[in-house]
Amino acid sequence: MISAPSRLPPSNGNSKLRNFSNKNGDSWFNIMNDKRKTMHRIVKFLVGAVLVIAPQTSNAQWNAEALKLAQVMEKVSRFYVDTIDESAVVERTIVQMLHELDPHSSYLSKEEMEALNEELEGEFEGIGVSFNILEDTIYIVRAISGGPSETVGITAGDRIVKIEGETVAGTGITTRDVQRLLKGAKGTKVNVSVKRRNKMELLEFGITRDKIPVFSLDASYMVNDRIGYLKLARFSHTTIDEFERAVKALKSQGMEDLIVDLSGNGGGWLPVAVDLADHLLSGDKEIVSTEGARVPNRIYKARKSGLFEDGNLVIMIDGGSASASEIVSGAVQDWDRGVIVGRRSFGKGLVQQPFMLSDGSLIRLTVARYYTPTGRLIQKPYEEGYEEYAMDLINRYNQGELSHADSIVFPPSQQYRTLTLNRTVYGGGGIMPDYFVPIDTSIYSDYYRSLISLGIFNQFVLQYVDMHRGELLKSYPDFETFSKRYEPSKSEMDQLISFATGEELEFRQEDWNTSKSQITMLFKSYVARDLWGMDQFFEVYNHSDEVFNKAVEILKNPSMLHQKLAKVED
Repeated sequence: MISAPSRLPPSNGNSKLRNFSNKNGDSWFNIMNDKRKTMHRIVKFLVGAVLVIAPQTSNAQWNAEALKLAQVMEKVSRFYVDTIDESAVVERTIVQMLHELDPHSSYLSKEEMEALNEELEGEFEGIGVSFNILEDTIYIVRAISGGPSETVGITAGDRIVKIEGETVAGTGITTRDVQRLLKGAKGTKVNVSVKRRNKMELLEFGITRDKIPVFSLDASYMVNDRIGYLKLARFSHTTIDEFERAVKALKSQGMEDLIVDLSGNGGGWLPVAVDLADHLLSGDKEIVSTEGARVPNRIYKARKSGLFEDGNLVIMIDGGSASASEIVSGAVQDWDRGVIVGRRSFGKGLVQQPFMLSDGSLIRLTVARYYTPTGRLIQKPYEEGYEEYAMDLINRYNQGELSHADSIVFPPSQQYRTLTLNRTVYGGGGIMPDYFVPIDTSIYSDYYRSLISLGIFNQFVLQYVDMHRGELLKSYPDFETFSKRYEPSKSEMDQLISFATGEELEFRQEDWNTSKSQITMLFKSYVARDLWGMDQFFEVYNHSDEVFNKAVEILKNPSMLHQKLAKVED
């Protein structure tokens, strides 16, 4: 998401029915009187909203339509056949109204606001997912990096249909209900059943709750004696401090070139994206501009001396890189500052501004579009509706885009020229990388996916490290020794297979042969994580990431870097 700084905006009953009572003994008059009091507040709010809007716009039609909506709600309250929950009706109306505008305008209740603040400001204990209620189903937007859900294999697009065996899909579940069911004390376990697209059967996950990290920097380390690596999970209020500390630490270790990994980074705050890009761009270069019909147009420029304005730079992106990630990578690409590597980013070029409502809830309303320095609009089309918009990443996979760059076609109208070297770049739906790296699906099998999704793999590693921590640290007293010398043994893999069989996961030799190298690499990564931390996890895991390997290859071979950053003559 992109968030701009917040601003604070501002009957008669039917006498013939008064003797009617419901089964609780409440008279029709009292029921209707309570409804009218609530609806009066709703009507007052809507009329007040019109009065607030009126001085800012001369659109009489809009004012009339707002009054029309208030009238409809008042009639529903007075005459509808059944008792209704006015608060729920109002919230659903607001949600649907915003839903019709664009995919990113949204309503957040007071409780959802608190949850959002937890993610961007503090920490909480739970399973670690961002979710929406979509079509009366819990739809996973993102598994928080490093959290329990990501660890067991919950992915974006999953739909939770059962919690502890009880169906939660199609039951009118609310965000508050979801938080109540999924949050809990560290160490407690919750079982969920997930529907994944293109899978007929439900996937079962056992998730052990934990403290959910809200730090935006997942990892930082030296790849070799000159290349540094940073992985950012989000753009929050702590990002710049974390980035500055990490860059200074890497420089103290001799860093000259830098990889910034924005894979899976769904964004965050606009000012934070601008500040981070400012650390990478020299002078007063434009970083991003925003344009909206009813807010002032703005141009954000570099304004200070950054920590990494020199030195070779590579940025990693993929289909989960969105919003603020696209602002940074778009500015770097447009100014030919570095090379973008990976797969086409998500394509979110809309800016949301939060408006607080009187009850502590909030709407995040799209108020502007953002444009990269060359004038590219990164927002992908959403005219076909929300469901088609949400299916875009699935469609990319089905159309072969993740495997073949040639399957991505940009019309001539979406071709732009970079500002320093006159290279061709593209708009109209995400950032297209300079170096495309196809996704490798050859190492995955059903057995491997089940090991991860059922939590068996993580559970076994946790138990294994707990039982052998002393001897592991005796044999490998530091991570450097571990990284160079440790390789999972046949005995350890046999124990994993035996443990999985005990958890009723049938062993498949063919699947094991397909995924063995990935399983052993991941085992080593998890052991490193449990012994030392997330930096060490990524230092092991990244060896299997082809996008990372391409980034390192580019920085080790300056000719590859300069090939992509070559001046184009007309």
